[in-house]
Amino acid sequence: MTSEKTRQRLVDRLRAKGIKDPRVLDAIAATPRHLFVGEALSSRAYEDSALPIGRGQTISQPYVVALMTEAALAGGRPGKVLEIGTGSGYQAAILAALADQVFSTERIGELVRSARQRFHSLGLHNIYTRHCDGLTGWPSQAPFDAIVVTAGGVVPASLLDQLAEDGVMVAPEQSGSSQRLIRTTRTRAGFEREDLGAVIFVPLLEGVE
Repeated sequence: MTSEKTRQRLVDRLRAKGIKDPRVLDAIAATPRHLFVGEALSSRAYEDSALPIGRGQTISQPYVVALMTEAALAGGRPGKVLEIGTGSGYQAAILAALADQVFSTERIGELVRSARQRFHSLGLHNIYTRHCDGLTGWPSQAPFDAIVVTAGGVVPASLLDQLAEDGVMVAPEQSGSSQRLIRTTRTRAGFEREDLGAVIFVPLLEGVE
């Protein structure tokens, strides 16, 4: 279930659902998603569905990963990307194929340690991780050309402040009982927002574990 043909079927499904950027589709095809889930779930790794990774967290549905990545690349190839919520490391691995540097924060120590091991074994040396409260971002590395938030909630202004001019943030924002995926672009005049549709993510929480 981890063959090239199986991965290609996933790519074909994503293309049929509207993912157009060939860079994103190539990154999905080249990234071994089965290495980012537990062995018991590896046979389901190339389904277009979210899967549990422990500690109440999930690896996002491939379509949502592709959609967020495509949205983050709207301004071209980003030099520096900030990811809030490393989780399994899968989204960071996709971004690492498409950006010069990826800075990823994770509040759960167990998850960031596992992700670091995966990045090392896959030779993804342009990903930098921190075990910290992601709501603070990574100010010492700002500004970022793109910020990708992989948990749903209220995005603090401190993260928007770390966007470069013409940079984009892609984040699931809580609106009542639902979440909407919002792309925010920083312009000289302020911020422009675009609604990319309904999504479901784990909650965006403060603090560390």
